[in-house]
Amino acid sequence: MIKHIVMFKLKDADGRTEYENALEAQKRFENVIANVRELKRGEVVINSKDAPASNYTISLLCDFETIDDLNAYQVHPAHVEFGKFIGTVKTDRACIDYEY
Repeated sequence: MIKHIVMFKLKDADGRTEYENALEAQKRFENVIANVRELKRGEVVINSKDAPASNYTISLLCDFETIDDLNAYQVHPAHVEFGKFIGTVKTDRACIDYEY
């Protein structure tokens, strides 16, 4: 199995606060979960409002059976569409992919 963890630092943008953009990202990622068959498990977690502001805002936690499945997810139209949104509201991104 492959674990794909992505963290984003979000900003106020598109008339929404950082937290509202996190909620919007969480909602939009549900479409990715519903439509990408290679994605065996997906979750979006939002940083606690009480945590330090230096923390990342959201994290995507994803499981794939193989690296080929992860690569298929990367180019899937639902993921590409999510990427267009996140690109307008993020200031930073960090990612790790590992086998477990």
